[in-house]
Amino acid sequence: MPVDPIADMLTRIRNAHTALHREVEIPSSRSKQAILDIMAEKGFIQDYKSDEKNLRVRLKYSGSKPVIRGLNKISKPGRKIYSKAADIPLVRNGMGICIVSTSKGVMEGMEALKQNVGGELICEIW
Repeated sequence: MPVDPIADMLTRIRNAHTALHREVEIPSSRSKQAILDIMAEKGFIQDYKSDEKNLRVRLKYSGSKPVIRGLNKISKPGRKIYSKAADIPLVRNGMGICIVSTSKGVMEGMEALKQNVGGELICEIW
């Protein structure tokens, strides 16, 4: 079991895109599903299917290039990064998203700003 399952998920997606795979399989968890819901809603992945143990993520491409240009884990197990609502970062001048774990659940950074809730910065995607 990896020390940081979210970082493992992001690495699997990054590696699958590098190899131009259409799908990637990831061990399932509710927090990963919440992150994948946001990624699907914002158009970074096509969709995902869940069974009892795994998530099967269908990756999205624009022609032969991956839609996801980069994934960056912000908080790490040894160093959690928290942010107030007003201080949630703008990723790549609005071309990317920041995913935040708040008291109201996992949400995209701009949604957290609208609801005026801060929290732990999980990752950024562009």
